[in-house]
Amino acid sequence: MIEAVVFDLDGVIVDSEHVWDAAREVLARERGGHWHENAQTDMMGMSSTEWSRYMHDVIGLKDPPEEISAAVVSRLEATYREELPLIDGAPEAIARLAERWPLAVASSSNRPIINLVLELSGLDRFFRVTVSSEEVQHGKPSPDVYLEAALRLGVDPEHAVAVEDSHNGILAAKAGGMRVVAIPNRRYQPGEGALAEADAVLKDISELTPEAVEGKD
Repeated sequence: MIEAVVFDLDGVIVDSEHVWDAAREVLARERGGHWHENAQTDMMGMSSTEWSRYMHDVIGLKDPPEEISAAVVSRLEATYREELPLIDGAPEAIARLAERWPLAVASSSNRPIINLVLELSGLDRFFRVTVSSEEVQHGKPSPDVYLEAALRLGVDPEHAVAVEDSHNGILAAKAGGMRVVAIPNRRYQPGEGALAEADAVLKDISELTPEAVEGKD
């Protein structure tokens, strides 16, 4: 029986992976780093601790990782305050599911970004729990952030459903024992191997109904 639903944030609620990509790339070029075409893919799903270390060690920024993370977050905050890229249909889908189950967010975004998105969108009232992967030991594809969300909700992961868009996110939720509903990211398509692990694959979030969550479609 389904007892809770856990949403990813980036790519599910906000169309933001490309915003993160641009902020990191601009920062890297401004500060003398060596950006490469696989950098965004490499960092997708990493916690802030992990990707800021990647930008220091691999991209070659001289700033300490914590300063790199803060600089990127500052750029994201400014962008979101100007125009929040909410995905069409996401608020309606969240409201639908909140009528049936307690909801959580399990995101690779930094804590300030999670809070800002939910505040600006007015969606914070629907989520009982929010977890950033910077608050657990490992980012996605490790299941830590999903397991922590289930723990804070007080449910067994096997009785929870994750809503994910990315390769590493799907693998993370599946590794945590959750049923996974995938809504593939159109800009950064998850690989076939990850999609094969999903229990359901939807075209877009407008199809995210209680029946889809329960596998009754």
